[in-house]
Amino acid sequence: MTAAEQRKGFDLGQLLAERAGERYDLHARYLNHQLPRMLHTIGFDKVYERAEGAYFWDAEGQDYLDMLAGFGVMGLGRHHPVVRKALHDVLDASLADLTRFDCQPLPGLLAEKLLSHAPHLDRVFFGNSGTEAVETALKFARFATRRPRVVYCAHAFHGLTTGALSVNGEDGFRRGFAPLLPDTAIELGDLAALERELAHGDVAAFVVEPIQGKGVHATPPGFLRAAQELLHRHKALLIVDEVQTGLGRTGDFFAYGHEEGVEPDLVCVAKALSGGYVPVGATLGKEWIFKRVYASMDRVLVHSASFGSNAQAMAAGLAVLSVMEDEQIVANARRTGDLLRERLTALVDRYELLHEVRGRGLMIGIEFGRPSSLALRGRWAMLQAARKGLFAQMVVVPLLQRHRILTQVSGDHLEVIKLIPPLIIGEREVDRFVGAFTAVMDDAHGGGGLMWEFGRTLVKQAVAHR
Repeated sequence: MTAAEQRKGFDLGQLLAERAGERYDLHARYLNHQLPRMLHTIGFDKVYERAEGAYFWDAEGQDYLDMLAGFGVMGLGRHHPVVRKALHDVLDASLADLTRFDCQPLPGLLAEKLLSHAPHLDRVFFGNSGTEAVETALKFARFATRRPRVVYCAHAFHGLTTGALSVNGEDGFRRGFAPLLPDTAIELGDLAALERELAHGDVAAFVVEPIQGKGVHATPPGFLRAAQELLHRHKALLIVDEVQTGLGRTGDFFAYGHEEGVEPDLVCVAKALSGGYVPVGATLGKEWIFKRVYASMDRVLVHSASFGSNAQAMAAGLAVLSVMEDEQIVANARRTGDLLRERLTALVDRYELLHEVRGRGLMIGIEFGRPSSLALRGRWAMLQAARKGLFAQMVVVPLLQRHRILTQVSGDHLEVIKLIPPLIIGEREVDRFVGAFTAVMDDAHGGGGLMWEFGRTLVKQAVAHR
């Protein structure tokens, strides 16, 4: 057989063997060219060979602890065997998927299972992502109430498509994409501001994250229940965005469940429902809302998604929910999250640069702030003058480079690290993270040359790109 004949057909393994080494060059040439540039700059340009559970491995066989979970997508970690088997099974079944003119069983079964965790809700729309789940909720709320305006919170993040961008609380994401939908921002927890907006009579809904991803700020106790009562009094709807907080992340299946009596009109989920394999988003809602949107047969496709409810996504979702129940994932997130938060909180009095540890379950924010000692204040001021958020980045980098732990800064210009690890981690991972974090903090407070030298590099980068 000639070499040309051997190359015929598609062989994924061969393709990766031949071209995987070009990964950063390919991305720079054909995709977002700034991503590889950023990764090279901060030293995050690792080459991971494989992944399983809460760990990656590089070509040398070194393991890396994942405390990021793909921005929350990998709730069960990577390559959970139950989810893998479900996907193999659904592919082997050769189902007549997406005919558009039948009703396959898997979407109904997944909807039934999801709604069992939100018994006050009645129906589900399946899309392909978290932002699409939010888009659905916004459209349904505006149509059901016949009102145009949506209220959201400052610093919120609900997605980046046009509707979801309209309720994004960060100008950096919105800039240059106007005009957007009619909207108004209020501060998280400001009931008086919400009431003032509702008094205008044109508000369709208030959309809120129970814990904001940016900065890891939770709604104040009692806020969601009080907001719900205000909204319903003014005939507006409560949309709760559980794209990141949902499916056990905060130690309850839905984060709004931490507050008694909260029953949102629409709930958005995605991320962890995918099992880390097949994109999926879901909008759960009340019967009357869905019946108003789909009011007649000629409106049957008034809101739909080409790949929504596809068999692979539905199978992954069903497998994820089964694993969560069988392996008591929600209880583990609550127990492990409490342990991690307690261990980190105990360090606040020890390190003057460490100001607060907050969050719920396995969604934890570590905030840094201005130190009191003169020497550290000078170094802190150097970083802040160049760009706020550089100290947090100084912590994230050695966690990866020296301790092989992947984390993230919680948002642009924030001195906050966000921990959203796979929900399957336990005491071993807590010990590893706390030990590494303590070592990095010791270095920072002891004037460790390597860490502050990297800080000067970050300052130069920040100044050069102003």
